[in-house]
Amino acid sequence: MTDLSTQAGATPPVSPDDLKASAAAALLASNRRRRSIRRWIAIGTLPLALAALLFVGKILSMYAFAHQSITAYVADDYSGSEASARGQEFLNWFEPYKAPFNVGTALAGAEKLPEARVKLEESLDLATGLEVCTVRINLGLVLERMGDAARADGDGAAAAEFYGEALTLTTETPEECNSEEAQEQSSDPDRDMQQSKEDLEDRLKQKQQNEQQPPPEEQQEQEPQPSEEKLEELEKKLEQGTQERDQQQGDDGGGSGTDKPW
Repeated sequence: MTDLSTQAGATPPVSPDDLKASAAAALLASNRRRRSIRRWIAIGTLPLALAALLFVGKILSMYAFAHQSITAYVADDYSGSEASARGQEFLNWFEPYKAPFNVGTALAGAEKLPEARVKLEESLDLATGLEVCTVRINLGLVLERMGDAARADGDGAAAAEFYGEALTLTTETPEECNSEEAQEQSSDPDRDMQQSKEDLEDRLKQKQQNEQQPPPEEQQEQEPQPSEEKLEELEKKLEQGTQERDQQQGDDGGGSGTDKPW
């Protein structure tokens, strides 16, 4: 009889060793595929992991710089407060108005008023909602101090202009800034925001009014002076009155009398 295993096209029998080798090769290939998948997953998620790490680092740094800035400001270390506040400006994504606000407030403490104004105006442009309340008050205070400085230098016109800008800024403060919620968001919880706003408005109105009035010297210069004709006429009346008085005294025999006031 003919062995069927030797017929053409018949599959030769597989030995156990071959089966083991085949299974091992398949396992290795599967492991390689898994490692490759894990590698690509790691590469794909790396940006997300870095972003998450950066996010956490930014949050922590914001609190750290803000705390350092406030602590230095309270200690009258305005340069240190400014340096810490500028650390908040890097990747300023969260509450972007706070970094320039803190920098501007520190500059104001150091009497760098023009630079403080620039940063606070930048902060006001970035602020939204109730965030504008405390920014407006601080900016108004800086403008008031700039007006005081101009007045001290004898520039009344510039002082009046600064006072006017500050008053406009303050009076245009939204009504929502008088709420308790706005007070809770104030940069200085111990400062009554509404009372500060009202006091600032009153001071600015008084200062602006004072600067619009000319000083006493100028008022005297502005008073009309009598003309030469008026002076001559007044002199003639005085001479005539003197003559009449002398004549009356002669007629009365030198008796005493009361002169009429002129």
